[in-house]
Amino acid sequence: MEQTLKDLHGAGEHRKPLEYTHGGSVNILGFWLFLATDLMVFATLFATYLILKTHTDGGPTAAGIFDIPGYVAETFILLTSSFTCGLATYSMRKNAKAAALTWLAITMALGLAFVGLEASEFAKDVADGATMQRSAFLSAFYTLVGTHGAHVSLGILWMASLFFQIARRGFDAVRARKLFVVGLYWHFLDIVWVFIFTVVYTMGVR
Repeated sequence: MEQTLKDLHGAGEHRKPLEYTHGGSVNILGFWLFLATDLMVFATLFATYLILKTHTDGGPTAAGIFDIPGYVAETFILLTSSFTCGLATYSMRKNAKAAALTWLAITMALGLAFVGLEASEFAKDVADGATMQRSAFLSAFYTLVGTHGAHVSLGILWMASLFFQIARRGFDAVRARKLFVVGLYWHFLDIVWVFIFTVVYTMGVR
């Protein structure tokens, strides 16, 4: 029989969310520090892009290759996935295993849809001659957006691994913490994407 949330909480810790019990606070703090370092990586890539965005060397420009309706669809999908990821965490705190797995599966499906759309956009741009080697602008663009896409892909694999762990064993403090942490990671990627959509795509077509 699965243990209830109350059983899993240590003495004196009954008011804490499950993921913060049994030393979870330190681990979660460590992950926040990791996100801070990842933020610096993206800040560097953004700065590089802003410096090089006009260095097209006579090749394709942002206004010439960016498809705003397509990126709006990607943005909607990723923001929706952030909501469903939050519902997975909420379900975990209610010890609703089936609901948590359902929302986690939906989040992964939306993430795959986002990556698929992004890959198709890249393929179209390359077919039109906008390759990474063509100019400094395109090198900076593919590096920034591609790094974000790689992070999303890693997040999907992470969720898939966690999905099978929860399906087999249910929730305890460790798996609750893993789900909470992957949620932080996913929300972080959504925030980064909002900046990409604004700084790269919206400003690029003006």
